[in-house]
Amino acid sequence: MPLLAAYTPPHWEVTHTDEIVQKVDFNKKVDLVGITANTAAAPHAYWIAAEYRKRGIKVVIGGPHATLMPDEVQDHADSVVVGEGELVWPKLLADFENGCLQSIYKSCEVPDLQNMPHPRWDLIKGRTYGKGVTIATRGCPFACEYCTIPQMYQRKMRYRPIADIVEELQHMPGKALIFWDDNIGANKVYAKELFKAIAPYKRWWTSQATSEVAFDDEFMELAAKSGCKALFLGWETISQNSLNSANKAHNQVGKYQEIIERFHYYGIAIQAGTVFGFDHDDRSIFRSTVEFYREIGLDSATISVLIPFPNTPLFRRLEAEGRILTKDWSKYNGKKDVVFQPALMSPEELLMGTEWAARQFYSIPSIIERMWKSKTGLWWNIIRNVGYHLALRNFGNIGFNPEEREVISTPSFTKEARW
Repeated sequence: MPLLAAYTPPHWEVTHTDEIVQKVDFNKKVDLVGITANTAAAPHAYWIAAEYRKRGIKVVIGGPHATLMPDEVQDHADSVVVGEGELVWPKLLADFENGCLQSIYKSCEVPDLQNMPHPRWDLIKGRTYGKGVTIATRGCPFACEYCTIPQMYQRKMRYRPIADIVEELQHMPGKALIFWDDNIGANKVYAKELFKAIAPYKRWWTSQATSEVAFDDEFMELAAKSGCKALFLGWETISQNSLNSANKAHNQVGKYQEIIERFHYYGIAIQAGTVFGFDHDDRSIFRSTVEFYREIGLDSATISVLIPFPNTPLFRRLEAEGRILTKDWSKYNGKKDVVFQPALMSPEELLMGTEWAARQFYSIPSIIERMWKSKTGLWWNIIRNVGYHLALRNFGNIGFNPEEREVISTPSFTKEARW
């Protein structure tokens, strides 16, 4: 939203509300409200929109869910922005001023990221780290079955001029930097030039990439010298069959250990995106995943339940098979609900197994073992792991290993999730 605010004409006064740290003030006098929401937040976004609309205020909704489900979102907003908003936002505002706001705005082109303005960091309140976020690239060349990125960015990779990034970097506060890219290593030639250009500024940065960057020593060395402390890798699962069926065969489980060794050699940690619930996952997947991650000394993991986001190939397949349990989008959170019927276990076993695996992975013995093997960025890596441990402990002792429970029966498919 701060980036979109930068595309707003100067005669508009813009305010920004981040609900993580602020409450929405419905009584504040405004002319137009813009809301962005992912799928899990869509019902809440609809409620906010309704509150403003009943006060006679026009509402525009954009973001991931609006791009995936524009027809549905139209029922809750005066206008919907589909896809990337930079090119259509100024026209939308002009139409609003002229009293001819359209119901849907969708650009026929994608932004080329040239001359991208600085985000309106001055609008960010209460979250300093939000001012250290930028992008170098946008998009991803892959098309994984469960992923929303192809729908959002049409599989068209774009790259910002490196000089623009360097210029922006000089105005960003703090030392930490997050490149909010979907795949910063998609074009290694570009990435290497970027790393060379930002190295003199001695920032500590993180981003997201795919595993094959580990085998490009020049990429890894330049990333490390430029201040890279960690990369998020979408490993997803330790089941090669699951990866193959999800159209993610470029992940090779047999290389995971070598990948982590290469990362640690250059002093870069790995945060592995980990998802449970693929069709090849049985009740042993939770234990085997935790054991494997401990064995190879994985630094950290984001652990969640598989989410079949609407209008993705995964959602369409599961719906055709009668396995979607609910379309209550608030349950599409990947943490506290299962919204589809797994193939080889019950929904409850999937949810409880995921909870159990997260707590086992971030248990004190696991942290000690993994940090001893990693020896990478220990001064912040340990703190991060302990933070996860404490956060999980706040939710109590939830979850169980399905392997250790007697399975009486597998619930039949239903049309509404009960947990």
